Amino acid sequence: MRIVSLLIAGTILASCTTAPAPPSDAMRSPSGERAYQMLIAGKVAGAPLSCLPTYNKNDMSVIDGRNIAFRVGTRTAYLVRLTPGCELAGSGNYALVSRQFGGSQLCRGDIQQVTDLMNHITVGSCTVADIIPYTRP
Repeated sequence: MRIVSLLIAGTILASCTTAPAPPSDAMRSPSGERAYQMLIAGKVAGAPLSCLPTYNKNDMSVIDGRNIAFRVGTRTAYLVRLTPGCELAGSGNYALVSRQFGGSQLCRGDIQQVTDLMNHITVGSCTVADIIPYTRP
């Protein structure tokens, strides 16, 4: 009887555990993976930054719903990783809108919203998690 109780208790404990979420890179689509590889080709990743120093919004490209790239010239690109919630960004009639307060820089913790362009409603939101510079050596 004691063994049966231990087996039941072990089964209950095992059912409560969850596997860790896969990294955002593992969920990238084939086209997103190609865009990511083109972004980092020949470049070396630097230490994460707290703010993107200067950027041109016209040089932004959405890799997938969790990663956005900004190009500054030909030598530097910045990969901006987002927290969950903005997965619809860049797909169909959705746009990523940045909510910045008190400055013109894009910084870690800034709120991003995904807006449905047809209905003019917010369909998701997230924050900037990391800003990783990639530079050509």
